Amino acid sequence: MLDKTKDISVAAQAWLDGFERSLGKPDPAELGHLFLADSFWRDVLALSWNLQTLAGRDAIAEELTTRVPEAAPSNFKIAPNRAPPRWVTRAGTNNIETIFNFETALGRGSGIVRLVSDPADGDRLKAWTLLTALDELKGFEEQLGLSRPRGQAYSRDFRGPNWLDLRNASGDYADRDPTVLVVGGGQAGLATAARLKQLKVDTLIVDRETRIGDNWRKRYHALTLHNQVQVNHMPYMPFPPSWPTYIPKDKLANWFEAYVDAMELNFWTGTEFEGGSYDEAKGSWTVTLRRADGSGRTMHPRHVIMATGVSGIANVPDIPTLDNFKGTLLHSSRYEDGENWTGKRAIVIGTGNSGHDIAQDLCSSGAEVTLVQRSPTLVTNIEPSAQLAYATYNEGTLEDNDLIATSMPTPLAKKNHVMLTEQSKELDKELLDGLARVGFKLDFGEAGTGWQFKYLTRGGGYYFNVGCSNLIVEGAIKLKQFADIESFTADGARMKDGSTISADLIVLSTGYKPQEYLVRKLFGDGVADRVGPVWGFGDGFELRNMYARTGQPGLWFIAGSLAQCRINSKYLALQIKAIEEGILEREVGAT
Repeated sequence: MLDKTKDISVAAQAWLDGFERSLGKPDPAELGHLFLADSFWRDVLALSWNLQTLAGRDAIAEELTTRVPEAAPSNFKIAPNRAPPRWVTRAGTNNIETIFNFETALGRGSGIVRLVSDPADGDRLKAWTLLTALDELKGFEEQLGLSRPRGQAYSRDFRGPNWLDLRNASGDYADRDPTVLVVGGGQAGLATAARLKQLKVDTLIVDRETRIGDNWRKRYHALTLHNQVQVNHMPYMPFPPSWPTYIPKDKLANWFEAYVDAMELNFWTGTEFEGGSYDEAKGSWTVTLRRADGSGRTMHPRHVIMATGVSGIANVPDIPTLDNFKGTLLHSSRYEDGENWTGKRAIVIGTGNSGHDIAQDLCSSGAEVTLVQRSPTLVTNIEPSAQLAYATYNEGTLEDNDLIATSMPTPLAKKNHVMLTEQSKELDKELLDGLARVGFKLDFGEAGTGWQFKYLTRGGGYYFNVGCSNLIVEGAIKLKQFADIESFTADGARMKDGSTISADLIVLSTGYKPQEYLVRKLFGDGVADRVGPVWGFGDGFELRNMYARTGQPGLWFIAGSLAQCRINSKYLALQIKAIEEGILEREVGAT
């Protein structure tokens, strides 16, 4: 067994050399000998111009043989200045994990191969997983570090416009339209615009809020991020090392303002995107914007990126008899601060993160709170259990960890999260037993895959416990099941057992509608039907219509956590740059 760093590196480079040789031969059988029968290859633009995952040796070999030769991949080498080849355990399998670099006819990329021995072939090392990802396009490299712009003209041309003059003119769009219009100024929109800025693609962000960062700033008073700071950096501009582990919402909102200024992003606040139509012949959109002063602006961008998040339109279910209630009724998206409800009575319907956090905020402010559960919910303590999924980010570089995250094919990620969920259940046993005793209905995700896949498939259905679950167990927050409510009344709810719950406030923490609802509203039925479902997996291994070309040319989607947006904004921006330079066709699946 290989156990020395030198031996591991030699074996890893030997596999890469064999892979490169085999790519030059139209022989699926030869390529197949390099992979385990049960193996995975994820390609992120580098060799297929798609975000795709193939499963099984035969499917991988066939794809590599028929499509990849056009990309002319070469120069596969262990990446210097990155984590060296090493033994690691991923999804329960011990393997040699190797980060490598390579290039194609059009760009440069990086990847990860994980090698394990194949008992069916004399313990020969073969690929269990392979990632190939595009990092940059040749001739369009980002101007960073030693390649940064020099800015000499600002100091030498005393009568010309200075930096501020040029920035103001760029953001006004008085005499031009942007190439890309980004709708939404949260982490998704900012990350994508920053990537496009570095690729010299003219980009404008529009957001209906009055101040940059308001999409976080206006959330409920007590909100902080539920994952840790080291996972959440923005592209090009990491958070200071002095920042707290869990970032408060207002701190993050202020950082967004600073980010827009520092990265020189064009951003229109107080601007409502009212909709658009696509001109196939011109390859551009006609979109209508409504400014804060009531004026309208029509623009013709070539690309529209919907960066409005997984949470788009509030889901307000049609609950029979709820219109009987005469108190204050709010969706969770409109809830602000429990201090307004001190000494009052509140019902919170829904037991995801928002429902729990709002119930805890109300309780802490002196309100009498009843939390109503509609369906079984996954609960996990914020520490350490909820952080288990981010363990790799506690060591190594952000660049390496992002590549590792990108490299895990969905089936293995699910397997890994089943293991993490079982581990968290043991860590949280006392809390979970207490919740079960008071009648809280628990679940652990489809096939036990945990909170991460609840998020990736439905955008919610779980709670990271920061104290609310303890309050429920102690009885400080009452718990009721929605199925036990007979009807709502003017001053609360009547239960089937004849008891009543009095309320001055009812908060509906009932989530959000899928993004396809917003697409249909803004672009019409034709576009919505061409695009189809957004988010979730459907029958495939990739998130539907996310970060990649869709069924509607020129329409793109990006959403997710800060980490997801940081990682995938690069790939979305590279596709748009390739299209604008004539390297890539706009149609889905073109090569």
